[in-house]
Amino acid sequence: MNTIDAPHWTVHTMARVAAADETLAEVALRYANLGIPVFACVPGGKQPITPNGFHDATASTRAVRHWWARTPDANIGLPTGSMTGVLVVDVDVHGADSGYGGFERSRKAGIAEGWGWLVRTPSGGLHAYYPAARGREQRSWQAPSAHVDFRGDGGYVIAPPSRITVDGAPTTYEVIAVAHHRPQPIDAGQLRQFLEPSRQQPAPSALPALPALGAHPDRLAGWVAQRPEGGRNAGLFWAACRMAEGGHQYDDAVGLLGNAGRTAGLPDREIETTIRSAYRITSRLSPSPRAAAPITGSGQASRPGPTEQAGVIGL
Repeated sequence: MNTIDAPHWTVHTMARVAAADETLAEVALRYANLGIPVFACVPGGKQPITPNGFHDATASTRAVRHWWARTPDANIGLPTGSMTGVLVVDVDVHGADSGYGGFERSRKAGIAEGWGWLVRTPSGGLHAYYPAARGREQRSWQAPSAHVDFRGDGGYVIAPPSRITVDGAPTTYEVIAVAHHRPQPIDAGQLRQFLEPSRQQPAPSALPALPALGAHPDRLAGWVAQRPEGGRNAGLFWAACRMAEGGHQYDDAVGLLGNAGRTAGLPDREIETTIRSAYRITSRLSPSPRAAAPITGSGQASRPGPTEQAGVIGL
């Protein structure tokens, strides 16, 4: 699966690297030796343990040896987009909700049929890998209603044979199919439009029930950083609303929640758009920050913000 510049993939690269019965440290080094940038993530999880998350990804064998010497069971993070030359369509499975139907429809429509290999994820979902088109940036995004995410520039995935703990048991990312056809780049914009023809920011009343964290910025940021795939954007939006309702400045939210969103794997553009939308909606529903001025000049309580309208009251 030849892609842009180095590293140079073939359809067999992933299967060969991940098929060996070796430790995660040895496999991470195999990726690096092929010129594929990787970074270390928490054992049994998806969060980076490198200081700057996926931005620290490297093919330096010295750095890779150092990371895995410190944490031998660290999972292997793989940046997507131009950094590695691969794009990933992430098909989520959450209980009865599944993205397989949407993915299959997009494949039959000729949008997503050009994958190079398929990886089964520990949750029972799927990572479909595609080559990145030379000189074309395609940013990561989420389609929550379709249960499909796209991992491109500004994103990352956990690479085989990393392991995630599911129901108390370690479960491996496993290569399950290698293409016999010639892999082709995917048009992420076309896929998103196909999956969600009319994309809109979820209305505040449609936000899911979320924990009572109050508006303390550090607690909100820590919670956002731990959001799993499929719930990161909604979590960031809710946390930004809480900061806005608490009277915190927009720039403070961008700085603190932005770092947390990047740790969770959200791209910069999506982070900025989500936080801006949260502040815009919150200011419209509650003009006076209730943390600073819960009562308006007329003596009437200000209108509830989005998180309170959603039935979520902070501590």
